Amino acid sequence: MQETQRRTTLTPTVFEKGRHPLNKEDIDVDALFVLNRLNKAGFSSYLVGGGVRDIYLGKVPKDFDISTNARPGQVRHLFPRSAIIGRRFRLVEVFFRGGKIIQVSTLRSLSEHDIDSPDSVLAPNNTFGTLEEDAQRRDLTINSLFYDVRDETVIDYVGGVEDLKNRLIRLVGDPERRLHTDPVRALRAIRHAARSGFTIEEKTWQAILKHRQELSLCPPTRIRDEILKDLRGGQAAGWLELCLQAEVFAVIFPLYRDIEINAPITDQLIALLRLLDRLCRSGKTPKTESFLFALPVIPYAEIKYRFFSEKRPSAALYQIGKALRADLDRELAQPLNMARVVRQEMAALLTQTANLLHQRTVRGWPKWLREKSYFAEAAFLCKLYLEAMGEEMAEETMKWPEIPEALATPVEKPEPAKAIRPLAAPESGKENRLPRPASASDRPGGIFGLRK
Repeated sequence: MQETQRRTTLTPTVFEKGRHPLNKEDIDVDALFVLNRLNKAGFSSYLVGGGVRDIYLGKVPKDFDISTNARPGQVRHLFPRSAIIGRRFRLVEVFFRGGKIIQVSTLRSLSEHDIDSPDSVLAPNNTFGTLEEDAQRRDLTINSLFYDVRDETVIDYVGGVEDLKNRLIRLVGDPERRLHTDPVRALRAIRHAARSGFTIEEKTWQAILKHRQELSLCPPTRIRDEILKDLRGGQAAGWLELCLQAEVFAVIFPLYRDIEINAPITDQLIALLRLLDRLCRSGKTPKTESFLFALPVIPYAEIKYRFFSEKRPSAALYQIGKALRADLDRELAQPLNMARVVRQEMAALLTQTANLLHQRTVRGWPKWLREKSYFAEAAFLCKLYLEAMGEEMAEETMKWPEIPEALATPVEKPEPAKAIRPLAAPESGKENRLPRPASASDRPGGIFGLRK
């Protein structure tokens, strides 16, 4: 009979005020309000995760997440303007003016699958636990720190403070077991290394190399959502370089599985994502999944079909576009569970961009092409492609448009199920309509809108 592992009791290192750089003044006022109300109600509450990490590093956190020993129903009772969300693990979103949301989670216990079962891949439902268990349940040591506003201490069970000082990304616990139970942790380790400029600790790195193929066992939607976070995060180029080094890229982008990713392909991919990072850091994060996923597909389309470099008549380009769309459906859309409209728009956008490249002259584009509904988005992707290839505008008449409004709109969080009505109701008369696909056209020309 296999002997099961037993939980080990960890002794926390408590860093008192003055031994760490965090201050109450660094915490968002609404997050501080939530912490204080929970504490006054007799519960323990802590600032956790990225909020503690970013303040420690001298950054302004994007989110201020809170953990507490209060159960979701008790938190919901304390904050009328809130909603309980989640399936695997329920947490509470507390709503404030201006659309701000503070997430409050109940401390989690260790999963029995994390401890006793070497054969399970994804953990089952979470249960409530202690501060120590919650720290061990988190993915990375630098995200497992707790800040207690009552005495302004930082509580560290897993060596996160030391790893922050040494600029290391380390998985909590045994990296082999943690990646076996949830391979997506490999993507999170790579993301944080890219965003912070930290080095992935050697045992964690070797475990990523060993378990990278297990990412294919994860639900496709989880992988897609993780990739979108990185494409929108402003450090996509660094993320890509680490994915290539770990040979993870071809696992999460199966299009490249049978292609040798040589130096020219790597250079083009990195150049495209650097331009995307520049957009994101300027506050113009592209919104549409089709545009975001089209960028890393460009080298594939070029190496397999000479899609952009070889000029073809519209009819021939249309046929090659259909072949590319079949590839996307089979090798990308299905593994990542993409919506049909996303893969249709992606294939259309790439084909239209290739058409613009083929039709451009020193005087610009013909009038019939500039009047196409898809022109603005295709011209913008065309601009990025040419910049990535090192081309510069040779003529004043070849001015490129600014990023289209459809791509520059900030990404909004979807409204949670069972959420209460926000403080400010939407203006009447405005509907959340999906934009008409760029491939749809009132004029003849096939699904890609090309001129016959």
